[in-house]
Amino acid sequence: MSVLTRDEAQTRARLLDVHHYAIDLDLTRGDETFDSRTAIRFTVRGDEGTADTFVEVKPAQLRSVTLDGQPLDPTALDENRLALKDLAPGEHELRVEAAMRYSRTGEGMHRFTDPADGETYVYTQLFLDDVQRVYAAFDQPDLKAVFDLTVTAPEGWTVLANGVTEDTGQGRWKAATTPLISTYLVAVAAGPWHSVRTEHRGLPFGIHCRRSLAPHLDTDADELLDVTRACFDRYHEKFEEPYPFDSYDQAFVPEFNAGAMENPGLVTFRDEFVFRSAVTETQRQTRAMVIAHEMAHMWFGDLVTLRWWDDIWLNESFAEYMGYQTTAEATRFTDTWTDFGVTRKAWGYDADQRPSTHPVAPEDVQDTASALLNFDGISYAKGASALRQLVAWLGEKDFLAGINIHFEWHRFANASLADFIDSLAAATDRDVHAWADAWLRTTGVDTLVPAVTGDNGSRALTVRRTGERPHRIAVGLYDQDPGDEGLLTPRERLDIDLPQAEPRPIGKLPALVVLNDGDLSYAKIRFDADSFRTLRESLSGLPDPLTRAVVWNALRDAVRDGDLPAATYLDIARTHLPHETDLALVDGVLAFASGQIADRYVTPEQRPAALSTLAELCRDLIRRTEDGDHPGLRLIAVRHRIATAAHPDTIAAWLADGTVPGGPELDPELRWRILTRLAVLGATDEAAIAAELANDPSATGQEGAARCRAALPDTEAKARAWEAMFASDDLSNYLFTATAQGFWQPEQADLVRDYVPRYYPEAVALAARRGPAIADAAGRWAFPAHAVDADSLRLGQECLADADPIPALRRKLTDQLDDLARALRVREAGTA
Repeated sequence: MSVLTRDEAQTRARLLDVHHYAIDLDLTRGDETFDSRTAIRFTVRGDEGTADTFVEVKPAQLRSVTLDGQPLDPTALDENRLALKDLAPGEHELRVEAAMRYSRTGEGMHRFTDPADGETYVYTQLFLDDVQRVYAAFDQPDLKAVFDLTVTAPEGWTVLANGVTEDTGQGRWKAATTPLISTYLVAVAAGPWHSVRTEHRGLPFGIHCRRSLAPHLDTDADELLDVTRACFDRYHEKFEEPYPFDSYDQAFVPEFNAGAMENPGLVTFRDEFVFRSAVTETQRQTRAMVIAHEMAHMWFGDLVTLRWWDDIWLNESFAEYMGYQTTAEATRFTDTWTDFGVTRKAWGYDADQRPSTHPVAPEDVQDTASALLNFDGISYAKGASALRQLVAWLGEKDFLAGINIHFEWHRFANASLADFIDSLAAATDRDVHAWADAWLRTTGVDTLVPAVTGDNGSRALTVRRTGERPHRIAVGLYDQDPGDEGLLTPRERLDIDLPQAEPRPIGKLPALVVLNDGDLSYAKIRFDADSFRTLRESLSGLPDPLTRAVVWNALRDAVRDGDLPAATYLDIARTHLPHETDLALVDGVLAFASGQIADRYVTPEQRPAALSTLAELCRDLIRRTEDGDHPGLRLIAVRHRIATAAHPDTIAAWLADGTVPGGPELDPELRWRILTRLAVLGATDEAAIAAELANDPSATGQEGAARCRAALPDTEAKARAWEAMFASDDLSNYLFTATAQGFWQPEQADLVRDYVPRYYPEAVALAARRGPAIADAAGRWAFPAHAVDADSLRLGQECLADADPIPALRRKLTDQLDDLARALRVREAGTA
């Protein structure tokens, strides 16, 4: 499929003014295709001469095309482009009729049949250039238009869309006319939805899921709607522009590739957010944050939309920042920035240290294929961190004033980075343009190191900075509590602007110096020798979980950089995590310790000891929570105890009994976790997997069974899993991911050794055949991450040099191979 270049988009935007789309979809044409009819009214600018352009469509069959009533040749379609030649200045109407294929990969119009009850659902995911899989369009974000949508659906279905929909009879549905929106924001979700509806501020609100999840949605409906109303009200306190659409629906849809999508008036979420098993408060907090994130897009992304994809950060960084901030302000989840600091921020730091790094606001996004690669930890986590630093430097009042100017100047239109910075500059005397150049146009992570000098009683602090960005940071100074050596008492935080003009007096020598305390900037930090000794002994004695998150992130960075032995990190975790109360911190530290340190950063010979340390740590947490007062902490400990089990006896007994002694009882999610681990350890078989699937025939159960079967330490099981992933195109995106998650296991390195060299050429072929979504899954989940050795690195580098993978896979392989090289360096540092 041809990709759209920025130059082509700019040329077409200068030529065309697109007014209106009338889209008619027929979803009753069978399981493979649906009918799509599109009428586009547009104007060619100018007053003399004719011009050429093109419209995009990617049909199974292009049946007819007419321009101003005159037929065009459907066979003239070149890949996904149909040329429109000799267009005279003035108004035109293009009509396109086609049959379109349903998707099983979460792209375009995705079709899903629920194994729990046989009901079928379809929904659109049109970002970034998958519009043309559903309807013909001038497919670029700056050609906004008004949309009218009609849908023919099977009897018993409900059709959701960007505006309020009306059932007009005989399976016909009509959606209210939209205001001006971009093509990729058009949305349809159709099926026998279970819905909970209400009104707020005179607008219809609804939440929707497939029928088999109805009891679970109903259980959480009050929470979901309370969060939605609270965030909606808070945004109306922040933003002067009222909510710009006629309704607010949130549909939880199956097999969704992203976390959610900000379609105006119809936000789609992955339906794992409809919890059918026990979850922690952190997971509920994450769901609330995603609701707030997507709602922020209604203003920043939908009302005001990027002009070209180089400014995707304008959408995602803003929504990421607002999602965390507004959740903390408007809901019961007040510690969102701790979770951001320990999970999302690490995502940004990691991405920014790879060869594929790019500025938050890149200048070289030449086409749509390149743009798709920038939906990463930089556009989300680093960008949000930069905005948080901007607010710390600018002040929230001036920041929001600039945002409201931006909405006023560009409502229902498009804007660029330059427009955004001009809007902020209009609200402040500070040099926002210079700030943007330093923070948004540069790459990499600065490192901040403290140096304390002077005599006791008259110490001074100097912060050395590796990097060029200015920072406004808080510095935490902590003393040992004289009444309890395990506790640390904070002094008043210092505010320091970097680069420093001179050392900052701090009085007597503190026990611990924490740079970037409060986590308002984006930088790696290190500790002086005295501070490191203190945190080894007293990390859990820090009173603020956000400070502890900054410290744990710093330790994580030091391990990844080879400056802190992995064993030392595990020792610190073993000492302090049993005393931790913040769920996000416990989960984040255990995830890094098991997924990176135990699985990749220590040698195979050292791995049993690492797993034993983690298992003991989890047992301590389980014992600590026996009183039932900390169910979330206990659930996290149980999950990680399952994941780190080196022997099957304990977890097999839990599965047989249906409960962990003292709780929790095993729900489907925990049962599949245990069965997967038993499969890895060779302590279960196909009969047990089939029996579990019979008890849980849901979509999640199907994924659990696929994961377990791929994890069995059996040559035939591995061959079947490999065939399903790479030789057949039958697996949906979710079943592909589940199979890939089960396939590679560190315990089975010898068994799967011959598959490592096969991975690279077969992944390249698969990605070329099935497209970006499966390419992303193949690069992320099917990559042999356990194979930390020079041969695997060489094979991957040769693949990048010679095999020409499609861009989505190339980016994933580039990142995976850089992580592999880093793991090798960490191992070398640990054995030096």
